[in-house]
Amino acid sequence: MIVTVTPNPSLDRTYEVPALDRGEVVRATGERVDPGGKGVNVSRAVAAAGRRTVAVLPLGGAPGALVADLLAAQGIEVAPVPIAGATRSNIALAEADGVLTKINAPGPELSAAERELLLETVRSQSPGADWIACCGSLPRGLAPSWYAELTARAHAAGARIALDTSGPALLRALRERPDVVKPNAGELAGAVGRPLATVGDAVKAAEELRELGARAVLASLGADGQLLVTGEGTWFGEARVDAVRSNVGAGDASLAGFLAAGGAGPGALASAV
Repeated sequence: MIVTVTPNPSLDRTYEVPALDRGEVVRATGERVDPGGKGVNVSRAVAAAGRRTVAVLPLGGAPGALVADLLAAQGIEVAPVPIAGATRSNIALAEADGVLTKINAPGPELSAAERELLLETVRSQSPGADWIACCGSLPRGLAPSWYAELTARAHAAGARIALDTSGPALLRALRERPDVVKPNAGELAGAVGRPLATVGDAVKAAEELRELGARAVLASLGADGQLLVTGEGTWFGEARVDAVRSNVGAGDASLAGFLAAGGAGPGALASAV
């Protein structure tokens, strides 16, 4: 079982429009509604591969209820943490020429009691989990140290942690030695404080994250492929893509494939590519 944690989930509405003209009435030609958030995306990909997954996430209001219903309809078990605020709603405008404009709401602020309940819900799911994937930004009310605390509690319960976040939240969590961290190229560069011009630069940066505490680094390098750096070695993988339709959620699907394949070594990397 793969448990995912999405501290700041969303209800995502995507409207297809011929073109976006500022100040004008634009009529949509299509609409879809999806549950959103990086951990949610991982659960959706894991479920699509036929594996059991449980999504832990704070949910509130009508948007939160709809997120839970949409996930359940996809065969995903939901461990909701009730909150007083309403789950955020995001809007995406997809133009006919492929340009995508996204408007992301900040989301609700979690109270101290809600923060603790979220941590406890994750801990309660830990004993039966092969992996716990902690993904995405933190909502208002959660300090940058929150992922570090979650990692410590999950490790104490015997679970393995995969972490996909960035900035101070990532750097603080490294102190608790997450089993895998999953940055993209920009997040990896931000973590080490310098640009990464080559795959070799990315390898060095991943090694630095290991020195800071990460046991393994799975880095998405966009068109340059995927990189896995562990204490046992360094591996690189890439997949040929003739035409890119969208890269939205690509990193989340990569993490899902990696964890579903065991989360270690070149075999799991091949499933991530």
